Amino acid sequence: MSMTTGDDRLDAAQRRLVGVILLGGALGILNSTMVAVGIDRLAREFDTSLGVIGWVSTGFLLAVTVTIPVTGWAGDRFGGRRMWLAGLGLFVLASLACGLAWNAGSLIAFRVLQGVGAGILDPLVLTLLARTAGPRRAGRVMGLMAAVLSLGPVLGPVLGGVVVQGLGWQWMFLLSVPVGVLAIALARAVMPTDPPQGTATRLDVVGVMLLGPGFAGLLLTLSQAADRADFVTWAALVPLTAGVLLVGGYVVHALRRDHPLVDLRLFTRGGFAASVTVMALSGVTMYASLVVLPLYFQQAGGHGALAAGLLVAPLGIGGALAAPLAGRVSDRIGSRNLALAGGFLAVLPAFALTRVDIRTHEVWIVLAGLAIGVGLGFVGPPAMGALYRTLPPPLVPQGSSVLYMLNQFGGSVGVAVVAFVLDTAGDPLTGLHGVYWFLAAAIVLLLAVGALLPGRPTTVTPDVPVAVGVR
Repeated sequence: MSMTTGDDRLDAAQRRLVGVILLGGALGILNSTMVAVGIDRLAREFDTSLGVIGWVSTGFLLAVTVTIPVTGWAGDRFGGRRMWLAGLGLFVLASLACGLAWNAGSLIAFRVLQGVGAGILDPLVLTLLARTAGPRRAGRVMGLMAAVLSLGPVLGPVLGGVVVQGLGWQWMFLLSVPVGVLAIALARAVMPTDPPQGTATRLDVVGVMLLGPGFAGLLLTLSQAADRADFVTWAALVPLTAGVLLVGGYVVHALRRDHPLVDLRLFTRGGFAASVTVMALSGVTMYASLVVLPLYFQQAGGHGALAAGLLVAPLGIGGALAAPLAGRVSDRIGSRNLALAGGFLAVLPAFALTRVDIRTHEVWIVLAGLAIGVGLGFVGPPAMGALYRTLPPPLVPQGSSVLYMLNQFGGSVGVAVVAFVLDTAGDPLTGLHGVYWFLAAAIVLLLAVGALLPGRPTTVTPDVPVAVGVR
């Protein structure tokens, strides 16, 4: 799929192909951030608790998490173009179904299907862009990718507010249908056929059956406990026990298999373990903030969805401004120092948000969100860069999948914790305090793990494209 020219510029065919790939890749990101400002409306629309309706986001992220490693296998088995069209088709059909959902259960089920579609698209973005650009143009194309992906947390909440307030909650999902159909038509027109590689190993079906339900059981514990305001009930203990047993079973299975779904042996490499743990904790903080802040502005401040989306947008703006700078600086000063600086910058406003009261002006909460976004923007790129500097090239694809999986799983944990805390607190302000005590602790843990990241690089290594979809 790679096309070459005499210089480093992209030719017309390459530009068209890059645009088509980025259009499809942006669908899931914008949709997931749009839904963040609609959670309160959905809970009222379906007359259910935040613990239940939170699965509209948690289920989506969990489906993405589990689909990522399967997509890596399927791309080799069936070809990138076929999988791209399949992912777009599933996402469009699931979006239509979400817009037609009749109750909370049906919406959650369709969002899981939508997450499977997004889980196919997200890892393929990197593969298809890398093939299109070739090594000499990788930096240029990945810069375009980073610019598009960073718009999700900025535009998503605002667009979601406009849609929910002006058109109704259904259009948060239905808007993806015409855009997705356009993306399919363009992909069929400009994306060249790539034959299957024929090198795919056998899919780890047992791993899929253990890991996905195991993660789901652990997260279901939080929503069940929130609904009953008690962890010591059968409704909470049964999924907790099942989740622990399934995840434990996967650990035993993965250590005995040559090519498991997720190779746990990678975690014996200290730099890799630190990188993916930092990214998981970053996902917890970012996704929890994207959900709890608009809920607070709506429930405590009395704002509509649009105003809440505008007030939370600086969180995404901070990350979008900081991440490109962090990527360049980390090559000179190393991953450890920059990630620690970003963690310190994020933990201070997180602690500050545990102290706000009804007299605190909203501008201070907005500025705290901006500071958290900037801090996390300085954490992500160095943590990802550390992965590529610590793994040998043959292990980079598996390592990238694990990093992205844990970032998304961290996001699903963050959303589940928000729903649990707000449901059990009974008061938006108390809930905001509880969420940010949890997030402050998560960032403190991030700082502790970040100290294990590699320091200043001693040798210059070739540029390697970073994993896409890490938000």
